[in-house]
Amino acid sequence: MTQDASARASAIRLMVFDVDGVMTDGRIYMSNSGEEMKSYHILDGQGVKMLRESGVEVALLTARQSRIVARRAAELGIARVCQGVSDKRSAFDALLAESRLERQSAGYAGDDLVDLPVLTCCGFAASVPHAPEAVRSRAHYVTRAAGGRGAVREVCEFVMRAQGTLEHAIAAFLDK
Repeated sequence: MTQDASARASAIRLMVFDVDGVMTDGRIYMSNSGEEMKSYHILDGQGVKMLRESGVEVALLTARQSRIVARRAAELGIARVCQGVSDKRSAFDALLAESRLERQSAGYAGDDLVDLPVLTCCGFAASVPHAPEAVRSRAHYVTRAAGGRGAVREVCEFVMRAQGTLEHAIAAFLDK
């Protein structure tokens, strides 16, 4: 599985992430006033930045709508954010069309059944350990880290390792 996953990841030019359950632990905090809060892992953010700097475009694709997602995307330099999407495959195909990419050149990380239409058609499918078996069994790569706890960083580093860019990214921090 890992060799096939590495070969698939080496061809990725666009990596798309689901938000709830992948970038976060899946929990949504709501205040009495209706304000929504999410928790993001700082290591994931650095992973996204490194992946972008290595030449892989990053996008977010989520079924929910949240100002917090837009804010986090802006902090990470992610320009392509699709929120409130009920048909993820159509939205994924639209992202591909905008990027002029084929499905095999795009990866997707998701954690639930709503993600299956994209996970089963993309070039590199990643998931998290707490995803349902129906999702994990269809992924090319399942992270060791949980969603919201380093899973995104792990996917970013996996792609970069497959593309031979991870050591260069690490070296940039050693040269400072």
